Amino acid sequence: MSTTSSADLVLVHPAPLESLVIPAALDGHAGSNRATSGIALIAAANDLEAIRAWLARFADKRTTFDSYRKEAERLLLWSLVQLGKPLSSLNHEDCLHYQRFLADPQPATTWVANAGAGGGRKHARGDVRWRPFHGPLSPASVRQAMVILNVLFSWLVQAGYLAGNPLALSRQRTPKSAPRITRYLEPGLWQEVKDFIASMPQQTARDRAHYHRVRWLFTLLYLGGLRIAEVGGNAMGQFFVRRDADGTMRWWLTVHGKGDRERLVPATRELMTELSRYRQHLGMTALPSPNETTPLVLPIGSTTEPVRRTTGGPSPGPLTRAALHTIVKDVFAGAAGRLRERGEAFAARADLLEKASAHWLRHTAGSHMADQQVDLRLVRDNLGHASLTTTSLYLHVDDDRRHHETDEKHRIDW
Repeated sequence: MSTTSSADLVLVHPAPLESLVIPAALDGHAGSNRATSGIALIAAANDLEAIRAWLARFADKRTTFDSYRKEAERLLLWSLVQLGKPLSSLNHEDCLHYQRFLADPQPATTWVANAGAGGGRKHARGDVRWRPFHGPLSPASVRQAMVILNVLFSWLVQAGYLAGNPLALSRQRTPKSAPRITRYLEPGLWQEVKDFIASMPQQTARDRAHYHRVRWLFTLLYLGGLRIAEVGGNAMGQFFVRRDADGTMRWWLTVHGKGDRERLVPATRELMTELSRYRQHLGMTALPSPNETTPLVLPIGSTTEPVRRTTGGPSPGPLTRAALHTIVKDVFAGAAGRLRERGEAFAARADLLEKASAHWLRHTAGSHMADQQVDLRLVRDNLGHASLTTTSLYLHVDDDRRHHETDEKHRIDW
């Protein structure tokens, strides 16, 4: 299967794109799938430059960029290290082989971070322990990876860099099953999570800081229905107040979310109470000022003068998505541990909690709103779903009513 000698292969090891050095024999300047006719629309002379040209289109969309870079990087490294051939020489059969590889990256010591310890731990991209994978990918993640790679190959063909898309033959439409949300917490399990948070230690200053941060983060994810990237990518100055038709003052949060779409999230009385609680713990004013740049959730120990934070001055940077995910996963693991202590009868519920992630809270919020008979059109607008876009003109619901129903029926009840 290899197109180079073993001497060439030892020159290539899994490394991040920014530090990757590829031998000339594998860099793709003469790949078997390189376009030989037509006009090249990009200046890339090799595969790495072509990938960078593709990724440059997403440089201003951090979440998309990170996701697309990860998949392109994994495929390029696999092609070089595992097959010993340039990415621009991959054929249809190679892509099928790669799809199977994603479900079980072997040898694990080459591909998986902390393989000897069961994987899962992330290392900085400049760390020698960095690896492209943190464990096997789920079927859904494999499908998503192949969708992204199909986008990459299609673009490289359009750009005149590749002659054809090796994944084009694999595209097939599978019958769509009725949508069913299964990754959410039913009310009893959600209560277990809240009870665990309420029991977190508060003896030391750091304990108290962590408790307040966790409580506020879970409030945002549940009452606001925010995605984890939206928590890290928006600021407290995006809360604002306006008077509705009957004179009631209502708070809202402007969220810049997925696909650069903007939506208004009702900032319910509970949400604003928890925001004030969190800010006052940090020594800030209870309510944010317009255009304040303070991140929605702050790292522990990142302090600046409160008056400067509330007047739009310099503020600490936001927590990364990885850090936010870790906080959420640790809470779910802690709640699962408390359940296990009650005996074998609670093992299944504990197993479910250990699988949960931050996105489960978004699904939980939507499911609980529906259970409380919040109009599904309101749920759609609260969560920023686009599935009803084509009929949104006919299903438009007044913002004041949406705020009122969300406030009355969607509660966290700490």
